[in-house]
Amino acid sequence: MRFLKLCLIVLLINLTACEPAKDVEVTAMDYHNALDKLTEIMVYDIFSPPVASRNYVYPSITAYEIVTQDTTNNLSSLSGQINHFSPIPKLENPSEVNLNMSAVMAYLNVGEELIFSTQKIQTYKDSIYQSWSKSPKFEESLNYANKVSQHVIAWTKKDNYAQTRTMPKFSINTEDPSRWVPTPPDYMDGIEPNWSKMRTFVLDSASLFKPKKPTPFSMEKGSQFYKEVMQVYDTVNKARELGEDSEMLEIAQFWDCNPYVSTHKGHMMFATKKITPGAHWILINKITSQKSGFNFAETARSYAFLSIGVYEAFISSWDEKYRSNLIRPETLINQHIDEQWTPILQTPPFPEYTSGHSVVSGAASVIMTEIYGDNYYFEDTTEVAYGLPVRNFNSFEEAAEEAMLSRLFGGIHFMPANTNGLKQGREVGEYVLKNINL
Repeated sequence: MRFLKLCLIVLLINLTACEPAKDVEVTAMDYHNALDKLTEIMVYDIFSPPVASRNYVYPSITAYEIVTQDTTNNLSSLSGQINHFSPIPKLENPSEVNLNMSAVMAYLNVGEELIFSTQKIQTYKDSIYQSWSKSPKFEESLNYANKVSQHVIAWTKKDNYAQTRTMPKFSINTEDPSRWVPTPPDYMDGIEPNWSKMRTFVLDSASLFKPKKPTPFSMEKGSQFYKEVMQVYDTVNKARELGEDSEMLEIAQFWDCNPYVSTHKGHMMFATKKITPGAHWILINKITSQKSGFNFAETARSYAFLSIGVYEAFISSWDEKYRSNLIRPETLINQHIDEQWTPILQTPPFPEYTSGHSVVSGAASVIMTEIYGDNYYFEDTTEVAYGLPVRNFNSFEEAAEEAMLSRLFGGIHFMPANTNGLKQGREVGEYVLKNINL
């Protein structure tokens, strides 16, 4: 009997040893976590809104392209649909690669290439690879991720980003009173004056959706432009009078999304770092994709689709900003109306027209409505991390309208920059929908 028990034990050990090692399940949450890590590092590194959109879009496209290799996902490759993007390396041994794992690996690889604090992303990769290394497909998944990453990184090198780093700074025209000049408190140079020269993904050109010209400049009382200046002045003053009870104040702060706010107190100066306008919408997508129960492939699709729209929107907006080169409300109000007046939000360091947040919100709302449907209710918890309350929206369009109004309430844009910017962004979003099949 004892001999029989020993034989059974040996048999069980042998059978267990013959069982293939179980693969590691990589879910949509792993993608969201990678996105959160990239966002955290971008906030730390302080990227301007246009550059941040670039930092999101390339990793998102990379992850998406990998999951298209699984034909059961029924997703179309972006190769041949977006400018100068060739097919990623062929998947030689599909059964030996965990595509979800590979997609997250490649997302982090490309993200690492685009940020400054590379050690932070390397540390994060080490932490998740430690558990993923138990997968029998780990090595092949990593090898494939590296191949695809190299392919995409080579593609990023040809988008004119490096060239724009060496182009001349924006020259200030102090003789024309309508032209933008640096604003308090730091009087920084205009950010990304050459962003319109970046390679687009879908748009035929940066100026494809050129908005109508801003209101003719005139500081004569009774002129339309003077009324627009006074609208900003009166709106901000009203919000301040209402104080903490003012929803205008709450809306302005909620959609601030200024990645670098400089605070001066006496001889002390410190900065507050936050997400960008594009990041706010990317994180809304995180909220809604989780609410909708999206699987990994659906999650990758939503991020790719949205990040392309956000990226194109920044190119479109920045093209107009440095063409119209319009002065900011703060400058004119200080010069002509009230030299002590300050906006609720810190004026960003670039020309006024059109509102970048409005353009991006218009594009994002159109694309997210396509993904999730009309009248999609969601709770936007994006700003809770920065001490702000949750705001609720009944649709993406409603959120975009509020984001647009926030620029007036915050005192940093004239109203036409907001309304025309929202229209401009919607046109960008519709064009992306029309020209990309995801």
